[in-house]
Amino acid sequence: MGILDKVKDKAEQFIGEAKEKIGQMTGNESLENSGKTDQLSGEVKEAGHDLRDKAAGAVHDVKEKLSSDEE
Repeated sequence: MGILDKVKDKAEQFIGEAKEKIGQMTGNESLENSGKTDQLSGEVKEAGHDLRDKAAGAVHDVKEKLSSDEE
Protein backbone atom coordinates (compact mmCIF):
# COMPACT_ATOMS: atom_id res chain seq x y z
CA MET A 1 0.00 0.00 0.00
CA GLY A 2 1.27 3.42 -0.81
CA ILE A 3 2.08 5.59 2.16
CA LEU A 4 -0.40 8.21 0.96
CA ASP A 5 -3.21 5.62 0.83
CA LYS A 6 -2.38 4.48 4.35
CA VAL A 7 -2.39 8.05 5.68
CA LYS A 8 -5.74 8.80 4.00
CA ASP A 9 -7.33 5.62 5.39
CA LYS A 10 -6.08 6.31 8.92
CA ALA A 11 -7.15 9.96 8.71
CA GLU A 12 -10.65 8.92 7.66
CA GLN A 13 -10.83 6.55 10.63
CA PHE A 14 -9.51 9.20 13.04
CA ILE A 15 -11.95 11.86 11.79
CA GLY A 16 -14.78 9.35 12.04
CA GLU A 17 -13.85 8.54 15.62
CA ALA A 18 -13.80 12.25 16.51
CA LYS A 19 -17.18 12.83 14.86
CA GLU A 20 -18.65 9.85 16.70
CA LYS A 21 -17.42 11.11 20.08
CA ILE A 22 -18.60 14.68 19.44
CA GLY A 23 -21.98 13.30 18.38
CA GLN A 24 -22.19 11.28 21.59
CA MET A 25 -21.22 14.25 23.74
CA THR A 26 -23.70 16.60 22.10
CA GLY A 27 -26.51 14.11 21.65
CA ASN A 28 -26.29 14.51 17.87
CA GLU A 29 -27.18 11.04 16.64
CA SER A 30 -26.69 11.97 12.99
CA LEU A 31 -23.11 13.12 13.61
CA GLU A 32 -22.41 10.02 15.70
CA ASN A 33 -23.68 7.74 12.91
CA SER A 34 -21.71 9.68 10.30
CA GLY A 35 -18.58 9.15 12.38
CA LYS A 36 -19.21 5.42 12.62
CA THR A 37 -19.69 5.29 8.84
CA ASP A 38 -16.42 7.17 8.24
CA GLN A 39 -14.54 4.79 10.52
CA LEU A 40 -15.93 1.74 8.78
CA SER A 41 -15.21 3.20 5.37
CA GLY A 42 -11.58 3.87 6.32
CA GLU A 43 -11.19 0.34 7.69
CA VAL A 44 -12.66 -1.23 4.55
CA LYS A 45 -10.40 0.84 2.29
CA GLU A 46 -7.36 -0.09 4.38
CA ALA A 47 -8.25 -3.79 4.19
CA GLY A 48 -8.72 -3.52 0.42
CA HIS A 49 -5.33 -1.88 0.00
CA ASP A 50 -3.72 -4.56 2.17
CA LEU A 51 -5.27 -7.33 0.06
CA ARG A 52 -4.13 -5.65 -3.16
CA ASP A 53 -0.58 -5.41 -1.83
CA LYS A 54 -0.55 -9.03 -0.69
CA ALA A 55 -1.79 -10.18 -4.09
CA ALA A 56 0.87 -8.11 -5.84
CA GLY A 57 3.52 -9.62 -3.57
CA ALA A 58 2.30 -13.14 -4.30
CA VAL A 59 2.42 -12.51 -8.05
CA HIS A 60 5.94 -11.14 -7.69
CA ASP A 61 7.02 -14.23 -5.71
CA VAL A 62 5.59 -16.56 -8.36
CA LYS A 63 7.36 -14.65 -11.13
CA GLU A 64 10.67 -14.88 -9.25
CA LYS A 65 10.18 -18.59 -8.65
CA LEU A 66 9.41 -19.24 -12.31
CA SER A 67 12.38 -17.21 -13.53
CA SER A 68 14.75 -18.98 -11.10
CA ASP A 69 13.45 -22.38 -12.25
CA GLU A 70 14.24 -21.48 -15.86
CA GLU A 71 17.92 -20.89 -15.05
